[in-house]
Amino acid sequence: MNKITHAVIPVAGFGTRMLPLSKSVPKELLPLGNRPAIHYVVEEAIAAGIKHIVLVGHAQKSAIENYFDVNAELDNQLRHKGKDELADSLNWLPEDVTVSMIRQGKALGLGHAVLAARPIIGEHDFAVLLPDVVLDPFTNDMSADNLAFMIDAFAKDGHSQILVDQVADEDVHKYGIAKLSNNSKVNDHVDVNTSFKVAGFVEKPSLAEAPSKLAVVGRYIFSNHIFDYLADTKASVGGEIQLTDAIDALISKYGVHVTTMRGDSYDAGDMRSYMQAFIYFAEQQLADDK
Repeated sequence: MNKITHAVIPVAGFGTRMLPLSKSVPKELLPLGNRPAIHYVVEEAIAAGIKHIVLVGHAQKSAIENYFDVNAELDNQLRHKGKDELADSLNWLPEDVTVSMIRQGKALGLGHAVLAARPIIGEHDFAVLLPDVVLDPFTNDMSADNLAFMIDAFAKDGHSQILVDQVADEDVHKYGIAKLSNNSKVNDHVDVNTSFKVAGFVEKPSLAEAPSKLAVVGRYIFSNHIFDYLADTKASVGGEIQLTDAIDALISKYGVHVTTMRGDSYDAGDMRSYMQAFIYFAEQQLADDK
């Protein structure tokens, strides 16, 4: 199979969990250390081999698209002052990588946001990266781990992949939890990339009802078939088109695998987790500057 080179990053959300910080600044542009959170997500995608990134946003998120564009006036001023190295660092996207933006139009949920990218993705299989989730770039090899591993796994057997990680008992109710196939077994302490079949997902179950403690992290590899299922998915509670409904349909027809995560992830869309992540990223970068 062809290797995946397209990715969708939904950025249309208002980020209410991050208010008041996100009132005038998109939550995806809030800093983690010396870079915006979404910078790391896009770097991860590029390291894994992605060449075309589609941002799905709305009218108030144009600042995100601007971040990945070249500011010619600023570039000229910096170079005129002899600050070529700083100018080069701002124009960091490789020449063979394209970033596009498309409007979601209506706030109809994550499934609808992914479907909104269809006019650009076309017939390609693709990755989805949720920008609230930032994987630790200091301890992982982004060219081989997690997303890169999932892309390789998909290329080998054609099964869509969903990244999962073991969570603590008290956190199970916060996530979508994987229901494993009868022949799938996972060690209690997982810190390696392993791909295996999944039977389905249960959204935010109680610990007693949870089929496992493997929670969806926010990285997906989808065959193009997911678009057809999203187009046929009816809006559920709240009027939103749920990505999990389309995933269930994909599982029943083609089978889906989960990939266990290597390393750590940070929720940059939750205030407490974001502040902890900011401190960690800043400490790593300050140590590198010594």
